[in-house]
Amino acid sequence: MPIPVGSKAPDFTLKTLTADGLKDVTLSHNFGKKQTVILFFPLAFTGVCTQEMCDITSGLTQYSGLNAEVYGVSVDSPFSLDAWAKQNKIGVTLLSDLNRTTTKAYDVVFPMLAGVGDTSARAAFVIGTDGVVKYSEQTATPKDLPNFAAVKAALSR
Repeated sequence: MPIPVGSKAPDFTLKTLTADGLKDVTLSHNFGKKQTVILFFPLAFTGVCTQEMCDITSGLTQYSGLNAEVYGVSVDSPFSLDAWAKQNKIGVTLLSDLNRTTTKAYDVVFPMLAGVGDTSARAAFVIGTDGVVKYSEQTATPKDLPNFAAVKAALSR
């Protein structure tokens, strides 16, 4: 079960690859400034994950209009995530949880996905500017997408 609404969001610092090289992204840097949407997904270069991140990319202005930063998190390396983002024109900040500590902290581990190992489950969280979880969802299967209408509703509250 993913961490519940009302709980303090576990802070994290994860790597992303930018034009300037590897960069640390820390969740708590948004506290007091903007809300955060965290989208955990199983693996880059897979059909449903590509659809999800491309759909979010096309609607990023809606999230920024709700004063929200959107992060995609997976167990892929930052180098794989960067190649995937470039190939698919993904504009979401993609964060590497290669050691799975953030996936475990949010309690969204999907064990032995397709026999290849533990990955992140597909899950969505909205973190308020106060660092408290306002929305928490793990989908029933990795093929199911989160309820993005509910995510946007939580951002509007």
